[in-house]
Amino acid sequence: MPVLNRIAEFHDEMTAWRQDFHRHPELAYEEVRTSGIVAEKLREFGCDEVVTGIAKTGVVGVIRGQEPGDGIGFRADMDALPILEETGLGHASTVPGKMHACGHDGHTTMLLGAAKYLAETRNFAGTAYVIFQPAEENFGGGDAMVKEGLFERFPMKRVFGIHNWPSLPAGQFAWKVGPVMAAVANITITVTGKGAHGAMPHNGNDPIVIAAQIVSALQSIVARNVEPVEAGVVTIAHITGGHTFNVIPEVVRMQGTARWFKPEIGDLLERKVREIAGGIAAAFGASAEVDFQRAYPATVNEAESTRLAARAAAAVVGEGRVIEVEKPTMGGEDFSFMLNMKDGSYLFLGGGRTGHDPNVHHPLYDFNDEILPVGASYFATLAEQLLPRRG
Repeated sequence: MPVLNRIAEFHDEMTAWRQDFHRHPELAYEEVRTSGIVAEKLREFGCDEVVTGIAKTGVVGVIRGQEPGDGIGFRADMDALPILEETGLGHASTVPGKMHACGHDGHTTMLLGAAKYLAETRNFAGTAYVIFQPAEENFGGGDAMVKEGLFERFPMKRVFGIHNWPSLPAGQFAWKVGPVMAAVANITITVTGKGAHGAMPHNGNDPIVIAAQIVSALQSIVARNVEPVEAGVVTIAHITGGHTFNVIPEVVRMQGTARWFKPEIGDLLERKVREIAGGIAAAFGASAEVDFQRAYPATVNEAESTRLAARAAAAVVGEGRVIEVEKPTMGGEDFSFMLNMKDGSYLFLGGGRTGHDPNVHHPLYDFNDEILPVGASYFATLAEQLLPRRG
């Protein structure tokens, strides 16, 4: 794959970094070892400043070019997932129940590679900020960094990120203007009825039966309330209630997710979830408490930044390997909080897995180390193209 020659020279070194991160996964806000290694390497590379402790374990490296100019930010996430790894690889997780199942180990490594190159060459004007973010998985570390003054402390004109995408050919980039990933809400519905002996249901008010009616009815929200050309998802993915064969429980708890792109669709989904759960429970003489927690907004790519991102990607891999995404994904991403504050863009980088290989968030997934220099070259090229020297 065409990459910057200097970055290609330390491909093996990057692979070693990535596999070390993979062996030692850390969950959201626990990335003490990971962020410590990141900070140590940034200092070793010669970054002008290395700031730690942003959003607990976040790190920002500051690399100044050969001339004054604008600031540009590049972001990678560092956290792992609570999944038991089953790959059996030599660099598999050494921490039971935790693994890098989404490729954040690769994201961190690619940005470290770009930082090493940029700190060595400094063939740009202005400042490159390399942002290593904690807690992307469910805890909104991007939001926390923004709230702790990321953009005030490190003034940047635009901010960019990438995510590996296993189903795309290795080294292929994919872009889209506008919404590219969905807004996310976490739903908890607690149905409270009246417990009873399973053989004497008339003495109670069965919350399992009520919960079943609610789950079924929730499927009508998108099918019959959202305009067919729009997008929305309501999924109940977890139900708990009862402990044994013959006891009707007092309480059933359901958990799920809602996804959307347009804010008005999110408002509709929340309203209907509350109405349906509460109405059905009341009709059965029970109650339903709904907690609809909006987690991440939609990830929306700004047009000019996306054009610039695609241009840089094409300079690395060729125009034929930079494609437009046909449709956005309903997955969520807390880089959205940064894009809500700054112009920027979020691209996908193909991982080259076949249709039979596991995707992200799977216990058999592993990042493809062959694309490490591609992602690093993309970030470095963006810096040199968007912050050109005048001399």
